[in-house]
Amino acid sequence: MIRRLLPPLASGSLFGAGLALGGMTDPARVRGFLDLFGAWDPTLAFVMGGAVIVMAIAWRIQPRLAHPLFAEKFALPDRSDLTFKLVAGSALFGIGWGIAGLCPGPGVAALVLEPAGAATFIAAMLAGMGLVRLVER
Repeated sequence: MIRRLLPPLASGSLFGAGLALGGMTDPARVRGFLDLFGAWDPTLAFVMGGAVIVMAIAWRIQPRLAHPLFAEKFALPDRSDLTFKLVAGSALFGIGWGIAGLCPGPGVAALVLEPAGAATFIAAMLAGMGLVRLVER
């Protein structure tokens, strides 16, 4: 059981540490990136650029691998995954991200650095997730 949990725990910890190191747990940085005509902050662009580079390398390497290190097979998206619900949810996610200055990953990482502010965001996020489950039923 613990062997199955170790890889996601390690990768999630690395992801959270990277977000904290990149300053993404500070909502002012995200809002600063979106403020094109004010005090624009390019930090988020560099964090996203770093992620794009890592994923570009991963996409080039993946076809040469028989299977992932900790799984039976790769779970890759395809074009049939693109639905109205996905597009609408993505739009809502982006709007919320712009308003709050946090998204789920940095929000959870911010719990360690600034628990009071992040807890409000996490509570609202969980309430929204619960609302979606109720509506979908």
